[in-house]
Amino acid sequence: MTTPTTSPPEVRLRQVTASYGSTTALDTVDVTFPAGAITGLLGRNGSGKTTMLSLVASLRRPAAGQVLVDGQDPFEDEALMEQVCLIRESGDVLDDEKVAVNLRYAADSRPTWDAELAGRVLETFQIEEQKIVRRLSRGQRSAFGTVLGLASRAPVTMLDEVYLGMDAPSRYAFYDLLLEDYLAHPRTIILSSHLIVEIENLLEHVVILDRGRVLVAEEAEDLRTQGLQVTGRGADLDALLPTLAGVTVLATRTLGPTRQATLTGQPELLRAAESELRAAGMEIGGIDLQDLFVHLTGRAA
Repeated sequence: MTTPTTSPPEVRLRQVTASYGSTTALDTVDVTFPAGAITGLLGRNGSGKTTMLSLVASLRRPAAGQVLVDGQDPFEDEALMEQVCLIRESGDVLDDEKVAVNLRYAADSRPTWDAELAGRVLETFQIEEQKIVRRLSRGQRSAFGTVLGLASRAPVTMLDEVYLGMDAPSRYAFYDLLLEDYLAHPRTIILSSHLIVEIENLLEHVVILDRGRVLVAEEAEDLRTQGLQVTGRGADLDALLPTLAGVTVLATRTLGPTRQATLTGQPELLRAAESELRAAGMEIGGIDLQDLFVHLTGRAA
């Protein structure tokens, strides 16, 4: 199969609302997934991640708003839908057929399918083509989902918790394969995951959902500059925190006589606060994406 000659598409949701009965899964969401980037779609259970990906994959229509892939509505647009691949943790495969049959079906459905890559990934995860899918272990089934996602080479590839059934060595093998193939064949990739620590270094862009609304949509590196952790004597830190201009205290915890605070704010304000804190003898450390996610979504909740 051939690789598209056009550049990877941008994915955008404009004022999108989606509901299940009386439950609003997405509430007037306006967000862009940059073209040709790996975006982490993060959120607590029930935040709307799977609903959002289902809309992009044209598995359903929004109650209001627009879903656009490369500026076009993909719903019932066969040519455009071929360019969008969603692999879900539940697995959208033919359970009672062999792996090989599923591979042929995927190849017929995806104009960008790469059989050589599929074979290489199958070998990495030791999945036999003649085995019936429902007889695969949970880990092998998850790994088979990653085969379908990677080998599709779809211009928009979305992976929704597809690797949760895999053990740690298999997950890290998948991350390596994903990054290697993405660098060789750029596309728009969206990773929905709870394993933030594991995927953090892959991400160029981050979208955080909370109760159906977009809490954060930023470049990953920019997001990391918006938080820091400060540690010092409890009384001294308590006296300093209220004096820091434009800085929000997300959380504090006490460790004996020592206190640690997680701060967030605009980078220039954090830099000024960091100078004050260091001058006062405080210890300053960075904040990883998972800590920032936990504090932001905890505060929103």
